[in-house]
Amino acid sequence: MFAALNSVRGKTLRSASAALAFSALLLSGCAAASVTNTAQYSTLTQPNPQNVYVYTFASNPESVKLDNSGLIHKLSASFSGSSQTSQSSQTQEATAASDTLTDEVVAKLQSMGMHAIRTDAPPPADQNVLIVEGAVGSIDAGNHRRRTLIGLGAGKSEVTAHVQVLYKPAGGMPQLVQTFDADANSGHMPGVAETAGVGAVAGHVATSAAVGGALHVGSEHKNDTVTSDAKKLADSVAKQVAQIGVAQGWMSGDLVK
Repeated sequence: MFAALNSVRGKTLRSASAALAFSALLLSGCAAASVTNTAQYSTLTQPNPQNVYVYTFASNPESVKLDNSGLIHKLSASFSGSSQTSQSSQTQEATAASDTLTDEVVAKLQSMGMHAIRTDAPPPADQNVLIVEGAVGSIDAGNHRRRTLIGLGAGKSEVTAHVQVLYKPAGGMPQLVQTFDADANSGHMPGVAETAGVGAVAGHVATSAAVGGALHVGSEHKNDTVTSDAKKLADSVAKQVAQIGVAQGWMSGDLVK
């Protein structure tokens, strides 16, 4: 009899865990990235650029909103000085977001067949060059505790950027082609409050909460950081730049992915 009860209990826990895992997988795909406020300045067909120069995105540490939740942050601030610690962390976050965004835009454009180069040097005077430049607008690390316990977008992290694309013909001056804003955030990740419901139906609230929390912590490390948001942002930026190439006839729309 006890063996039968243990068997039923084991199956119930496995079912609850599987349901939680499936829920986490579904919800982890809700992270959002978008392009808005697109303005087209030049519609003239230009010769295929020999290179795409991607300049390091500017960033401002003062635009960084840190995640101040958690005991570790509070202890660190109390021992080293809150103001100094925050300024150092803001600078690190701003630099990391800028570097990640720039490198990922280059990598994504290269994966779509464009000869993209990260550089801060002036474009060659004798080449047709497409120029991608911009600035990270805001960096919000969100609130890890709220994401973990509540979910449904509470405490989400977010990174935004303003981008402009220029075309420099050989022997000519750069011409503004397009400007747009891009945004990426961690989306509606599952929290313990959501995932506990599955186990509650089976009568295992504590177990379900523990499993839900573990699943969410795993997704936090993979999906919810500022660096991850910057990567999703870069994907949107690169696709928008590639669409310009499609419109100009430089590349096939099938390559935009």
